[in-house]
Amino acid sequence: MNWPLTIAIAILSPLTHCAANAPQWQFNLKNTTSGIVALESIIVSPTLALFFDRAANDPLQINGHSAWGALWDLETSTVRPIDVLTDSFCGSGALLSNGSMVSIGGDPRAFAGNPAVGPDGNQGLRIFEPCASPTGEGCTLFEDPANLHLLERRWYPASIRIFDGSLMIVGGSHVSTPFYNTDPALSFEFFPRKEDTPRPSPFLERSLPANLFPRSFALPDGRVFIIANKQSIIYDIEANTETPLPEIPNGVHVTNPMDGSAILLPLSPPLYIPEVLVCGGSTADDRIQPANLSSQFPASAQCSRLTLTPAGIARGWEVERMLEGRIMPELVHVPNGQVLIINGGMTGFAAADNVADRENIGQSNADHPALVPALYTPSAPLVNGTRFSNAGMPNSGIPRLYHSSVTLTPQGNFLVAGSAPNGQFVPPAPDVPFPSELRVQTLDPPFMQVPRPRILSMPEKLGFGKRVTVPIALPTSLRGPGAKVQVALMDLGFSSHAFHSSARLVFMDAIISTDRKSLTFITPPNGRVYPPGPATVFLTVDDVTSEGAWVIMGSGNSPPTLE
Repeated sequence: MNWPLTIAIAILSPLTHCAANAPQWQFNLKNTTSGIVALESIIVSPTLALFFDRAANDPLQINGHSAWGALWDLETSTVRPIDVLTDSFCGSGALLSNGSMVSIGGDPRAFAGNPAVGPDGNQGLRIFEPCASPTGEGCTLFEDPANLHLLERRWYPASIRIFDGSLMIVGGSHVSTPFYNTDPALSFEFFPRKEDTPRPSPFLERSLPANLFPRSFALPDGRVFIIANKQSIIYDIEANTETPLPEIPNGVHVTNPMDGSAILLPLSPPLYIPEVLVCGGSTADDRIQPANLSSQFPASAQCSRLTLTPAGIARGWEVERMLEGRIMPELVHVPNGQVLIINGGMTGFAAADNVADRENIGQSNADHPALVPALYTPSAPLVNGTRFSNAGMPNSGIPRLYHSSVTLTPQGNFLVAGSAPNGQFVPPAPDVPFPSELRVQTLDPPFMQVPRPRILSMPEKLGFGKRVTVPIALPTSLRGPGAKVQVALMDLGFSSHAFHSSARLVFMDAIISTDRKSLTFITPPNGRVYPPGPATVFLTVDDVTSEGAWVIMGSGNSPPTLE
């Protein structure tokens, strides 16, 4: 590996020193491996994460063949295989208003070494209904490819839950393209279906060829903001209109195979003004064929922030810089309103086995793993990069490049898994720098080492626009007057390919009673501010966060449901 000077400095520079005895962020390596490469992950219950991989030769077995689905027990750090029929490789997914998880799209190819793979996954719909078992025992996926499938073939699509609790599905490829989107799905569709044909999108056509996994966000007025390549729009679902917005500045491409990441910043009452943050990616020319690109090409350190109001759009993108360039980073909400920046590499590109300069890195198109996470504080002033910090952050010690995942858990830490910049399952070996990674870690915030607030009970369902009072318990250290109280209503999202689909944090006005025994908060006014469906409620007092309470926001009806 040839380390560019600027990257070497970024890695070797000492971090800001912290008080020796203060609790710190910690990586915690689990004793059990994931058994499959966790290239997609989603929290499906208070105790379970669901992982997907490709239908390949992963070591975890089910019914006499390699599994490509698994349930990870968040309480015991153990894994249980789950049977999948179609190939979920490089798909997306989200939760519906009734609590079901839907995995969509996938690989059109079969894997010769795994005879259990069914019809190709390109039009796949895989449904995980709410399962009462805390360990995953007896939990199953439902598939019926002949009768329940997408309208259009989609590999590398995006999906988000929208205002009526259904899914909007965006873009993708009709084929397993090796790098650029050469046979594109230039359309939107919905699950459950709203019409019998997909909706054509001129925006997706304009954003070719580097427009796989479009970064898509449900806005608090019901419209959808989408970024693909370096272009962006607001899409009005009800009017079926696209409104072009300013391009990402300075020629930075931010979708696959030049992955940056993006996140909708926390929404706060009373106005719930939406802002989006887009970080990382590449300034490489997307007209260059992959064989003429390099694994050593520096990733972009640029972050671009846009307020999605008429005045904010007129001002345009506000540009900041991360502490280092990152290709394939992931941005994840922290319950106190910060954003975790984690995973990825500092040079190269997404995908595998395409670009030049790979002599010492196997099939990976990227190099120089970014091993130290950082935090972004949206409310901090824009002065000399002070919104970014890695003070007190540990080194993960495990490269998380292409096909990595990360998600916030109901326990309040971050589940980190995956990485497989390879064309098939490649086990660790002395001559394999970036193998198919089965080791699982959590990134534990400092508050997990101190007494924490507790939400003692929570209704199973929360109505919109309601005042809700629940019992809590506060440690003595957090019972003083003047404490900062935050209550976050969160969709923990679906992690796939450096993006957290449907991830959302809505702050709720809240107050703690004078006896410090109850919490009262006001829920969002409607399903546009928070699309009806599963949510996790976190209480944070002076940056110490409780475990989350799993709820259904709204009626729990099947979609579409306007609430």
